[in-house]
Amino acid sequence: MDSPKARLHEIDLLRILAAVAVMTYHYLFSAYAGGLSAMQFPHADMVARYGYLGVDLFFTISGFVVLLSAWDRTPRSFVVSRAVRLYPAYWVAVTLTTIVSISLSQGRFPVSLPQYLANLTMVNSLPNIENVDVVYWTLWAEVRFYAMILILTWFGITRRRVTIFLWAWLAATFVFQAGLLPHATDLVLNTQFSHYFIAGMALCLIHRYGPTPQTLLIVAVSLGNAIYRGIGFGDRVGIRYHTEIHQPAVVAIIVVIFAVMLAVALKWTHRLGRPWFAVLGALTYPLYLVHAHIGFIVFERLGDQVNHILLIAATMLAMVGVAAALHYGVEQPLAPRLKRLLERVLPGARRQPVHAVTK
Repeated sequence: MDSPKARLHEIDLLRILAAVAVMTYHYLFSAYAGGLSAMQFPHADMVARYGYLGVDLFFTISGFVVLLSAWDRTPRSFVVSRAVRLYPAYWVAVTLTTIVSISLSQGRFPVSLPQYLANLTMVNSLPNIENVDVVYWTLWAEVRFYAMILILTWFGITRRRVTIFLWAWLAATFVFQAGLLPHATDLVLNTQFSHYFIAGMALCLIHRYGPTPQTLLIVAVSLGNAIYRGIGFGDRVGIRYHTEIHQPAVVAIIVVIFAVMLAVALKWTHRLGRPWFAVLGALTYPLYLVHAHIGFIVFERLGDQVNHILLIAATMLAMVGVAAALHYGVEQPLAPRLKRLLERVLPGARRQPVHAVTK
């Protein structure tokens, strides 16, 4: 039987698809629609406009993978693993984006020193300091989710505790949406996207233990709320860009996200995985970090000099190259050093994790 933490190469494939969806959304739709580029793609943007839902797939994957990786970890071990995973590439990406924005954006993307320094913490949204790059807002949602998992590691992650936690988070989400909780509680509840994290965690339980009526119900309720919130979010995207986001398309994509992730959890997709997916999957995080504002600046400066299709293709390839440089030149060499440093300076966990088979 496969180890519960054996790498799922089909997840790497989904990461790749999500990253491509988000990049095409920015390059083929929002850059022009948002007034950041003169390059219009009137046919491609009919599909690319839905690429923002790649973020929803990323969140569902996070719920699945982060819980899977956190199982049997101490709080200290979990914090170290997340910091090592997130910060090295992020620090360099923020710095690179800041340099390019200041030197080449002609004032379109101004960045102040306090803003840059605050962004390095990844919690700049807490004091309402603007992100250096538009895509970094998702990291704040991720960090808040990690805080929830950290609480679970403190008590010890078990099947029963995770199930109780998921029902509690779902219930709190609905109570908040009904207007019965203070707005400040959303800092913890993360209700705009909590359903994706919750569904991902429930799918992790299905992957580990098999489906049960309770875990399937959690996924179904999360899907219902994802559709409800997704329709509203899509409407706001349409208003922002003065275009139409078709609700049936949004619903269909969200259903597909859940269906595909359920297939992964049920191990129906195992044969589709290929080891080389991991190579490209490792590039998706740095690619996500660097592609947006730098790409917009390239389009603004070269859009009237280079064939548009050629420029889009070249920029995408260049961003993949930058992502590879970040992964192999920053993440791989710095991650073990940062891990050793954090293990020295962080206090040890007061509580040992409960064994994975504990109910």
